[in-house]
Amino acid sequence: MSTPVPTLEQSRPTGVVRALTDGWVVARRNLIKIKRVPEVLVFVLVSPIMFVLLFAFVFGGAIDTGGVGYREFLIAGIFAQTVVFGATFTGAGLAEDMQKGIIDRFRSLPMSQAAVLVGRTTSDVVYNVLSLAIMALTGLLVGWRIREGFLDAVLGFALLLLFAYAVSWVMAWVGLMVPSVEVINNASFIVIMPLTFVSNAFVPLESFDGFLRTLVEWNPVSALTQASRELFGNVDPRGAVSEAWSMQHPVLYTLLWVAIILAVFVPLSVRRYRLSAGAK
Repeated sequence: MSTPVPTLEQSRPTGVVRALTDGWVVARRNLIKIKRVPEVLVFVLVSPIMFVLLFAFVFGGAIDTGGVGYREFLIAGIFAQTVVFGATFTGAGLAEDMQKGIIDRFRSLPMSQAAVLVGRTTSDVVYNVLSLAIMALTGLLVGWRIREGFLDAVLGFALLLLFAYAVSWVMAWVGLMVPSVEVINNASFIVIMPLTFVSNAFVPLESFDGFLRTLVEWNPVSALTQASRELFGNVDPRGAVSEAWSMQHPVLYTLLWVAIILAVFVPLSVRRYRLSAGAK
């Protein structure tokens, strides 16, 4: 009695494993585009340098940060702003693929429905790693230093990347909702710009009063920035400047936001992708 030979479809992994393996193939496809469109990589690398130099040399002498130098105070905020803005590549890339009909081509392939989203968000982590590396080197040149241990520094960078990965799923959902790349660029700018500037990323918390201060204290970007400063050892040696729970426990508060965002927007994005692609 002969043993039946499994077909190709039957031999493929299913569920989460299939989404991850197919997602990695899509991620490689997105990364290969760097060779074909090197301008994208230039923007990824030059923009962080511009922000570091602009704030360090133009605004540095005008802002009082207490017992820590402004350039050390600044870098964590620039990190947070850049990785959040970097997450918009996910939405823009998906919107572009929708416009060009590439999503329809993916739909015709025997692949996981979540693979396109997993691949897009994963490839954008690579962009953010490059941005953080360039910013860190630039920061070291202008006077930024890591005052804590190596492990804390690694955890700081990992937290930044994890938060950016979560935000990229928000951008994925938006990218599948809007009709063009131009719309998502404008929409993300309108949301992300006030989110990053109404925070402690560039100015101390003491600069804000009343309701605005409360808003800043509970802003997830503020928590991400404060957590990064603590892990890098760039906090004011005079002690805490806020009694808000979010500022007292910024790492935990940031991780809570990451969990909430992923829990909400991963299923929303996958569902929207299926509807956009006309999947049953």
